[in-house]
Amino acid sequence: METLPRALSLDLDDTLWPIWPSIERAERALDEFLRANCPRTAQRFPIHRMRRLREQVAAEHPHLAHDFTQQRMLSLERALREAGDDVTQAGPAFEAFYASRNEVEFYPDALAALARLSARWPVAALTNGNADLARIGIDAHFRVFVSAREEGHAKPDTPIFLATCERLGAEPGQVLHVGDDPLLDVMGARRAGLRSCWINRKKDSWPLGLPRPDLEFATLAGLADWLESHPDATENR
Repeated sequence: METLPRALSLDLDDTLWPIWPSIERAERALDEFLRANCPRTAQRFPIHRMRRLREQVAAEHPHLAHDFTQQRMLSLERALREAGDDVTQAGPAFEAFYASRNEVEFYPDALAALARLSARWPVAALTNGNADLARIGIDAHFRVFVSAREEGHAKPDTPIFLATCERLGAEPGQVLHVGDDPLLDVMGARRAGLRSCWINRKKDSWPLGLPRPDLEFATLAGLADWLESHPDATENR
């Protein structure tokens, strides 16, 4: 990369924190809520069956592929209805799930690296998930928040990347998108005209047949180090 980007676009799940520990914790919190408030639903839909129900609802509603929140709500409403419990409990049940979903455990380098990056570049959060930056406590680091649910498009679709650039006030070629997924993040960004950085924490091999990203690091701190050591870095002070 010959010149530094004017702005950064950053994936959240599996880039700043591992998502599955949070999801599993949230599923347990939901199960505890149902056991306490909707016992028939809890008995009929233990964690593994609730997970399958959500996957079934997602398959039945492909138009909601970008909206994990609505998928979860529909799943809860169906489970409550089938079990004979009060469907109005879907809202409180979702809140029990969602509160735990936002109790994330950051990768060791992530918070400090995010602070370094956001101090020198405008940063957008760009996610297919439904994390709440304010609940997590990192909203101050982001200039804008762009979610698949709000945009009606999910990565790797081009419109969500272009919407991010527009909200950052930068052309696609001036934005570096940073994420963990070769297809959703790297290829999606490339197709939309953004530059790309793969955060390869697991030291995976790059998928054969895909054009390589512009940058690759094992941690977000590695990217911050590289950007700050670039000859043009002083221009971003």
